[in-house]
Amino acid sequence: MRSYSTTIGAILLGITPSDGMTLPPNNTSGSSNVHEARSALGKRLRELRQAAGMSGRQLAESLSWPPSKVSKLENGRQTPADDDIRKWARATGAEGETEALLASLHTLEVQHAEWQRVLRAGLKPHQRELISWDQRTRLFRAFEATVIPGLLQTPEYARARFAEGARRLNLPHDIDEAVKERVRRQEILYRSDKRFHFVLTEAALRFRLCAPGAMLGQLDRLVSLSQLPHVRFGIIGFETQYVISPWHGFWIYDNERVLVETLSAELDLRQPQEVRLYGSAFERLAAVADYGRAARAIINRVIEDLAPEASEDGS
Repeated sequence: MRSYSTTIGAILLGITPSDGMTLPPNNTSGSSNVHEARSALGKRLRELRQAAGMSGRQLAESLSWPPSKVSKLENGRQTPADDDIRKWARATGAEGETEALLASLHTLEVQHAEWQRVLRAGLKPHQRELISWDQRTRLFRAFEATVIPGLLQTPEYARARFAEGARRLNLPHDIDEAVKERVRRQEILYRSDKRFHFVLTEAALRFRLCAPGAMLGQLDRLVSLSQLPHVRFGIIGFETQYVISPWHGFWIYDNERVLVETLSAELDLRQPQEVRLYGSAFERLAAVADYGRAARAIINRVIEDLAPEASEDGS
């Protein structure tokens, strides 16, 4: 059975042929996504039902399901559970397909991990999972358009980010523990066997995502971190002409994995063509960023603009 994995690259990055980037030949549509992967799995389930000579209603009755569930699974509007797959294969006489179907389902789950599922045990366990990836990664490349990257956050800024996520997703309240884990993760910035390349937009420095005083502390930390020997730190100022739209942030771990965070899920992309696509996009964004003294000048300009506001706030 073919692998129904996902490709979101071009549609999320807003890349078109006029952008001067050619997608790999095996990405035929240039706009396939998680929904298409779920639909492909649903199509395979439909094929098994039809091969068994069963109508959707007959299958639903044999499994004691509402007919709408069969329709949703076949049309990619609902992701099946492992047990759903096993029951479907057994009911259609296709138990030999079970493992292949489960493999496709688990690939989809890895690539599209809903925050409610990833964080159901709290924020802290996910930070520990990220630490394990940090340990085996040698080159980190991160682009952020709206927020400060987690590895560069102060405890105060991190606390504000975790608090927002906990409110939005109604998560267990382990913010203090999550902040401690994030700060512990940051020790990796000082390891000589690691390399880091961060690119931020000036907007990420100016968005009021925490109290003014906390933001001043965050900006001051960026100035210090930008001078670390293993950290390359770039900022794309407001006056810069972009060559590719900064649609969303993403992290590239070596040349193996890309993580994209959305409001509802974490996308984990590992297909070689996707990693290459994001790597190319990162290089184009990095090429127009300012570094060194020029980058610190932008940070200091933001600090000067924010300082009066922090004073009025009593920070």
